[in-house]
Amino acid sequence: MEKLKIAAVGDQFITSAVFEAAARSALGQGIEVVTHDLAWPEVPFFAHDGPAGTEIKEYSGRPSDLETVLADADALLTHLAPVTAELLSKAPRLKFVGVSRGGPTNVNMDAARAHHVTVCNVPGRNASAVAEFTIGAILANVRRITIGHAGLSQGIWRGDLYRYDRTGDELSDLTVGLLGYSHIGQRVVRLLKPFGCRILICDPYAKLTVQDAIDGVEQVDLDEMIARADILSLHARVTPETMGIMSAERIAKMKKGAVLVNSARGELVDQSALCEALVSGHLGGAALDTFETEPPQKNDELLRLPNVTLTPHIAGASRRVATFAAEQIAEDLARFLNGEKLKNPCN
Repeated sequence: MEKLKIAAVGDQFITSAVFEAAARSALGQGIEVVTHDLAWPEVPFFAHDGPAGTEIKEYSGRPSDLETVLADADALLTHLAPVTAELLSKAPRLKFVGVSRGGPTNVNMDAARAHHVTVCNVPGRNASAVAEFTIGAILANVRRITIGHAGLSQGIWRGDLYRYDRTGDELSDLTVGLLGYSHIGQRVVRLLKPFGCRILICDPYAKLTVQDAIDGVEQVDLDEMIARADILSLHARVTPETMGIMSAERIAKMKKGAVLVNSARGELVDQSALCEALVSGHLGGAALDTFETEPPQKNDELLRLPNVTLTPHIAGASRRVATFAAEQIAEDLARFLNGEKLKNPCN
């Protein structure tokens, strides 16, 4: 009997070796695995500016580079492979594509349906990682960790940070507002509760749990949250409704000295307005893992401000995210082969 042939197309985060290990764990050793690794993140992925045009986005490499890999593959396990209509037409045996990310933006879903290819993904795959990162970003700002580190790295002992008018606050004494209450927002709340801070949630599509209500979490509208929050953390998806939701007008209405944390997407924030609010002192600080342009331009004023914590879009990056996501799509492949209901189907 011919072995099931799986194409494991990894990159430098979720490598082909990680995919292969997950596949063999879920399916046993009676499979053939062909491996290929893409250049991301050492080389930025393509948006709509790559060789696939507007057909797909957020992918690494060229579709033509994968034609040999997929020529006789029964299944594809990948993170960022560009799965275009043309590539699918050259993979006649392909029946399953597992994408180890929250959304299959690198797959032409219409073409997948036309070729009767089942696609699955891993929603919420990095929720724990981003939630932990968010807590770290909050603490780095309110406890002056970033400012203290920056001073010492330049040989400056910031003893003045012990002054009453310059020292930080305790999280237990603050109000934290979260815009978005899905996988990540829920985990952030879970981690925040032991600190004893006041927690506000704004998400018209979510409801608080009974335990949230018992613990004093409040669900409010955006205007109230902006007015009350000492720390505002963004966890919403980019949609027509949320694009630029933190506008100049809304940033101006935030509390004086408040901190904005964005580990979601740069498109949620008017970055120029944010910069102005930080320079003027209206906002006390910001922690940004995502930006309007990635990477930011070298002359971006944000890079020179002392009251910001900036990281290169790494909130969702952890070894556990890589192995967990690969395991999830490999398990869905096993379900597919057994004729069982998929855990995370896309079509």
